[in-house]
Amino acid sequence: MDWLTRMNRAMDYIEMNLCGEIELAEVAHKACCSSHEFQRMFSFITNVTLAEYIRRRRLTLAALEFQNSDDSKVIDIAMKYGYESPVSFARAFQLVHGITPSKARQDGIALKAYPRLSFLITIKGAEAMNYRIETKESFQVFGIERVFQTNGGNEAIDTPAQFWQQSHANGEVERLYANSGDLPAFVSQDLYKVHAVCSYRKTEDDTFPYMLCAFNHPFSNTEGYTTVNIPAHTWAIFPSDPFTWDTFDTAIETLYRRFYSEWLPTAGYEQVNGMEFEIYGGKDELNYVELWFAVRKID
Repeated sequence: MDWLTRMNRAMDYIEMNLCGEIELAEVAHKACCSSHEFQRMFSFITNVTLAEYIRRRRLTLAALEFQNSDDSKVIDIAMKYGYESPVSFARAFQLVHGITPSKARQDGIALKAYPRLSFLITIKGAEAMNYRIETKESFQVFGIERVFQTNGGNEAIDTPAQFWQQSHANGEVERLYANSGDLPAFVSQDLYKVHAVCSYRKTEDDTFPYMLCAFNHPFSNTEGYTTVNIPAHTWAIFPSDPFTWDTFDTAIETLYRRFYSEWLPTAGYEQVNGMEFEIYGGKDELNYVELWFAVRKID
């Protein structure tokens, strides 16, 4: 099954269940990937989170019901589209449409409609995308691990970016750097010694593991750290252009977006369990990042 078919099957499932419960694990299953992988892919391609897309679609249909029915009650429509009370429904409705549900029936009132998304292959331009395919034998990394909720959580550290910030502030990144040892021979010697790896093991539904890591080397000091074995894989590797740290967010988001929206739909590969590395390096006083995606050919 090709990438487009899988993604559109997921969208079909969402559309058919807008009036019921949408299981995010089932959405991901339709797309043949993990929940975390699907939600990341979706947000990078569409510039909106999956949860926000579902909310907009439900409130679009709710507005149509108000316009097409004179006797439907707010509480009935609220319950139909997954809201526990008319108050929470009215608040969400106003955020999307700019008016209260009671005004939606007025003649000539302006409402917003968010149509169902479908995934297509489109021509986006002639800008080259640099990448390479490499097969690597198994290797080990070690470092500091956290498990995050796909949609964020209530912990003090909700995102990998915040994890990085805290680990810089408390000196953990510097300590990991000091304990890393030498770089292995199978990577560029221009690399820094602290990187990140994501989705390298199975966790609970709607969560993913993320580790600030270093490559394990005979001279590494791994005491007190989590060690992970990375199996032999084929990797699709995407390097950024050189950048200064103040433009890091733009550089890495561009790589992710182009991988998901331009390369993956047409390359004949699929990700393996969403596993990926963020590999950091520097040369000539500038920085670069490589995204390593574990992939396999689609049969």
